[in-house]
Amino acid sequence: MANEPFTFICGDDDYLVTEKGRAWFRAQAEGVADDLSKEVVDGRAANVAEVADAIQRFVSAVQTLSLFGERKVVWLKDVNFMADSPTGRAQGTLDLLDEMKAVLAGLDPAAVAVLITAQPVDKRRSFYKWCQKTADFTVLAAGKDSVQVCLGLIEQECAAAGLRMTRGAMELLIGKVNGHTRLIVEETRKLVTFAGEGGEAISERLVMELVPNFGEADFFEAADAFYSLKLSATLEALRRHFFTNTESRPLLGSLQSRNRLLIQLRVLLDAGAIRLGGRGIAKSDLEAAARSYGHHFSGGEAKSPLNVFTQNPWYLGRLAETASRVPLKKLISFQVAFAEAFEAIIQRPNEQEEVCRELAIQCLS
Repeated sequence: MANEPFTFICGDDDYLVTEKGRAWFRAQAEGVADDLSKEVVDGRAANVAEVADAIQRFVSAVQTLSLFGERKVVWLKDVNFMADSPTGRAQGTLDLLDEMKAVLAGLDPAAVAVLITAQPVDKRRSFYKWCQKTADFTVLAAGKDSVQVCLGLIEQECAAAGLRMTRGAMELLIGKVNGHTRLIVEETRKLVTFAGEGGEAISERLVMELVPNFGEADFFEAADAFYSLKLSATLEALRRHFFTNTESRPLLGSLQSRNRLLIQLRVLLDAGAIRLGGRGIAKSDLEAAARSYGHHFSGGEAKSPLNVFTQNPWYLGRLAETASRVPLKKLISFQVAFAEAFEAIIQRPNEQEEVCRELAIQCLS
């Protein structure tokens, strides 16, 4: 049993934080017979008054003795008032958190097990720093390893169902849901349910047929099809895109952004600054190339298609496979064709699908 008076879990991803908290709560509540001794308090608040209400309910839960003298388990869940937000910055909220410190510091973990899960959090605040020193503290930060986190979630769900998914299908799924962890899990469960226990490995085709595009991934399928360099697949993807969309500018912008990265990767590959191996591009190669050429880019570390060194190494490794197959001259011709397509849709605004089809035929025939 931990000596710290309470447990604090926070992070960048609400799904990962909640799932980690749920596992903790399940483990702590095992053997507690009385349901009244297992309490979950909603920590979501839109203003200071709601913060006060949530904290009051939480304090009441941890200070109320169990009816049968059992150890209690209390979870303050989905706290959002520790963020860098108007409610989180309000002096009333900060005062309430300071008052809550005394309650938390005085807890007896042998009598009551307490968990707080929060997302997002402002790491500059004194309460956060106090929790780091006082609590059984966990911060879940996927950062540039977010793709590996997503792959792990997919593999975990597939293993539980006795199935597997091809690497290409996993990459396609991550792109379609835009790396959203909760959607990754839900869509994987849908796929394994459709495939059935003991079936064949889940393929890219099945992912394409069953998983819709979410958020910024709306243009993923068409862009991915174009850079597969297969005309038939690209025309089919364009047909699906324009079935639900009338505007082509975001799609052309997506193609241009990816092409900028491909041009940079191709130059680095040709210069021998990076190498493409079985697992993509080595992180050490990228770091060395950044030290040699990074000063030519502006914008610091902000993620941008204009600066290849701000991208996720896993994603770059995937793009480098395409860059290695397409000569630099052809990539530059793609960029010119995209600019011409932009001009064409201005002149023919009611024929945007036709303009994109002409673009695909011009580039991929």
